[in-house]
Amino acid sequence: MVNYKELVEFIVKHLVTQPESVGVEGSEGEGGNKILIRVAHEDVGRVIGKRGATINAIRLLAKAAAVKAGERVDVDIIED
Repeated sequence: MVNYKELVEFIVKHLVTQPESVGVEGSEGEGGNKILIRVAHEDVGRVIGKRGATINAIRLLAKAAAVKAGERVDVDIIED
């Protein structure tokens, strides 16, 4: 089984200016795996990217790993 939480956390920590404030939560349910990303307020724009390009790329990487394993994964960012 692929650890999607670690995959997403690795990617996000290398994108932000405050990697110590990155929090990634993962949960497994009937619909698949759910990954929630929390970052410092200043880094939200970096993770989302222009027109959502960066977060969509992160989602694409997680989904590519999930397809190979025959699973489903959703990645979301939580804005506080």
